[in-house]
Amino acid sequence: MNARRTPLSLLICLLCCCCFLLPPSPAYAQNAASAASAPAKAHKKAHKRKAHKRALSPVRRRAYSADDDSRFAAIVVNADTGHILYQVNADEPRHPASLTKMMTLYLLFEALKKGRISQETLLPVSANAAGQAPTNMRLTAGDRIPVRIAIECLIVRSANDIAMAVAEALGGSEEGFAQMMNRKSRQLGMNDTQFFNPNGLPDDRQITTAADMARIGIALRRDFPEYYGYFALREFSFRGNRYPGHNRLLGRYPGADGIKTGFIGASGYNLVTSVHRGGTHLVGVILGGRSASSRDQQMMVMLDRVFEKLASHEHQAAAAAVPPPTPQAPPAAQVN
Repeated sequence: MNARRTPLSLLICLLCCCCFLLPPSPAYAQNAASAASAPAKAHKKAHKRKAHKRALSPVRRRAYSADDDSRFAAIVVNADTGHILYQVNADEPRHPASLTKMMTLYLLFEALKKGRISQETLLPVSANAAGQAPTNMRLTAGDRIPVRIAIECLIVRSANDIAMAVAEALGGSEEGFAQMMNRKSRQLGMNDTQFFNPNGLPDDRQITTAADMARIGIALRRDFPEYYGYFALREFSFRGNRYPGHNRLLGRYPGADGIKTGFIGASGYNLVTSVHRGGTHLVGVILGGRSASSRDQQMMVMLDRVFEKLASHEHQAAAAAVPPPTPQAPPAAQVN
């Protein structure tokens, strides 16, 4: 009987071995492959989301390394005399970022002064303007914005969509307005500046220098004193929302009355500051700051040192202008 069972036992063992040696079913293989590739797919999707976010955010902020110090440039100018009181890399090419809007505002103020527009003129918003990257006012195509509000949006909020609306209204197109900007730059002596857009969004061709930014800073107050007060605004309201400004030196640094901040990744943190103190008017420029706070601190230290130097020179000049006391003859002897 055991002999008869042996072939049957061998057959059962052979069938079991075949089951283990057969390839897995297509359904099982597909599920296993899906499970194995799930982490890779999740990583790929996360990478795509990050790349998409970067594409939509060309003005991302980031921390800078010590190597970025090579972008630093600065200058302080006496706005009344034009004398340069301090400078570092002042004539080296840099990206202006939103300091570009100083020229956009110059041309807008010029149009107001010449009577081409009024502060209540409505500026149409095109699809191109509405599509500008942040910072913006979230305008939509077909909106119409009063010039007065546009000025506040440009200075306080640094709104890129507003800058484009101004450009298209005054220049007919972005390209036409850029030509106006460059012509005016040459008239103001800004020979090392080239503009290609009205808002300062990233464009490798758009360059300036600290010295040229000081020139436009001085020109804005000199040529448009009636509108310059806008630069002292620290906040404004638009469509029921309150917007604080980016210029932290207003109300913090004695005598500061404007004017503009700027940032893109290629430029670092930029600032042009106007200060009146003790009858002296200075315009300071910093390009390529490592952060907004360090840039502001550098500006205050730089201006303090210039004011101290001026005060020291004035003291020395005043001392030199005072004649030495005239020796007096001894009184004559009196005979009683």
